[in-house]
Formats: sequence, structure tokens, C-alpha cells
Amino acid sequence: MSFRSAGFRPAAFGSALALALALSTTAVMAQEAPAPVAAASAAAPAAAPASVAEAAVKPGDAAAGQAKAAVCGACHGMDGNSADAQYPKLAGQSEQYIVRQLTDFKSGQRQNPIMLGMATPLSVQDMHDLGAYFASQSSRPGVADQALVEQGETLFRQGDSTRGIPACMACHSIDGRGNPGAMYPQLAGQHAQYVEATLKAWHDGASWGTDTRSQIMPAIAAKLDARDIAALASYIEGLHPAESKPAAAATP
Repeated sequence: MSFRSAGFRPAAFGSALALALALSTTAVMAQEAPAPVAAASAAAPAAAPASVAEAAVKPGDAAAGQAKAAVCGACHGMDGNSADAQYPKLAGQSEQYIVRQLTDFKSGQRQNPIMLGMATPLSVQDMHDLGAYFASQSSRPGVADQALVEQGETLFRQGDSTRGIPACMACHSIDGRGNPGAMYPQLAGQHAQYVEATLKAWHDGASWGTDTRSQIMPAIAAKLDARDIAALASYIEGLHPAESKPAAAATP
């Protein structure tokens, strides 16, 4: 999932400023060798690459990303497990997905005043490093409301063909871990409050872009009613891989 719009806070502005100072980089300029004085004419310099920054981007470095993620911890937790349910957990999200979201925040394609301030000073390499760090962390599982589990599980695993609602697991995988290659986010363990608020926003017409990928969830959420959204959000928070489940108590 992604970042929920929140009211601007002085502390958040301070974090954004700190990030800008910490991550600003000096552009690397190629120095031309001086042309001989006696030369009748100088050869035209070779054209510089279209984007030196993009050409230099390497796969994300989790160690570098950990240092850069220090300012993210105020909202998202130092290991990507946010303590405040209005902010999404980033732990376990794929590098590709996080880079996509930060790119969209920086360009204004996805609008959020706090995240715009945070993303603006980031280079593409910074984004990859941050993504690699959070991808290396483990999302802590939550707990679902038992009263909503049956409906939430049905929608997640089967959808509702009578209303044109596809199963969530078709894109986000059977255990909610997402699909990094397609940049579909991990859902398992995400805060129900954040999931519910995001689905409601999509239901009411919000969008994170105009491209085909960005239109998938608003189209699906528009078909969900309030109880569907609450049930899905609760089920998703309690969803976690089998190895994360506590061992069953021994039968006496």
C-alpha cells in the first residue's frame, strides 16, 4: 500500500529539511582538457549522456538506505513498522514499489504535502537505497477482527464475480506478499486503519495517477461497500505467511 495524506506538521517540515540537507549531492561536472593555443580549430566536445544520474543508478544498497531512512522513522518506524496506524508499514515492501511511489510523490503524480517535501531532495539512487533497506525488513503481523474475517477472506481469495470484484490475491499473491515484478504492493500485516482509509479514498474517486496501473484500484474500490472495505482492511491486517503464525497449543 502507500502513504496516506495527513495534515502538515512542523515536525514533519523539520524532518523534510533535515532530509534535504542530508541527501543533497553535488553534481559531477566533466572537465574539458584545454585546447592547444596554436590549434586552428577545436573539435566539438562529445555530447554528455542524456542523464548521468540515471546512468549511474545501481541496485539499492540496504546499508546505505538504513542511514538515509533515519528521517522516515518518525512516521513509518525505524524498521518500517509504523506504530501509528495512520501511516503505512513499509517493512517488506519491494524496492521497485517504493521507488515508484517516491518517484510519484516527487513529481506530484501522487499528492501528499508531507511526502512531497520528503521525496523532493531524493535522487533516484537514494530511492533505490531506501527501497532496498525497507525490503530487507520484516513486517510484523497484526490481528484481524474475528467478526469480519469470513467476509474479508472471501473477498481477498475469491472476490465477487456477481459485482465484478476480482480476488485481491490475484495481484497481491495468496499470502499477501505482493508481486515485486509487477510492482503490486505487499498487503499482509498492513494497518487496517490505513487500508480502510485508502480504499475509501479510491472508492470516492481519488487516484494516484492517470496511467493504466494507477486506475486499477479506484475502479475496483468503487464496487466495494463500506462493510466490504472494513472486512478487507481487517482481514489484511491479520494476514501473514504460515511461518509467522504462532504454534498451535498442544492438545492435553
